[in-house]
Parts: sequence; C-alpha cells; structure tokens
Amino acid sequence: MFGNMFGGSDNMQGQVGELVEKLKSQAGLSDEQAQKVLETIKGFVVDKYPMLQGAVNNIFGGK
Repeated sequence: MFGNMFGGSDNMQGQVGELVEKLKSQAGLSDEQAQKVLETIKGFVVDKYPMLQGAVNNIFGGK
C-alpha cells in the first residue's frame, strides 16, 4: 500500500501500516488522506527538528 513511501525494515513498515489503519478507522480517512497526513507530519518534524531527519527517514523512508 505505502511500500514506495516508507522504507526500512518489515517491522517498521508494519508499524507504519498499523498507523495508517488507525488513521483510516479512527479518523475516517481514505488511503490517500492517511498518506498525506503522514507526509505532512514527516515534513513538519524534519523542518522543526532537522537533527531527527535520519530517524524520521528510517521510520517513514527517505526521499
């Protein structure tokens, strides 16, 4: 589903997938909306805390 966006280990992808499912079920978001939320959060964290970029990329995948 989000394989190209999210890199890292299978476990990390599983956790990101779990987060996507929570966004969809608890917030009523579509797949596209959930992906956009995660992209927005990723961008915000990297912009505000550049020292966390490596960790963020490990979790959500780097571009």
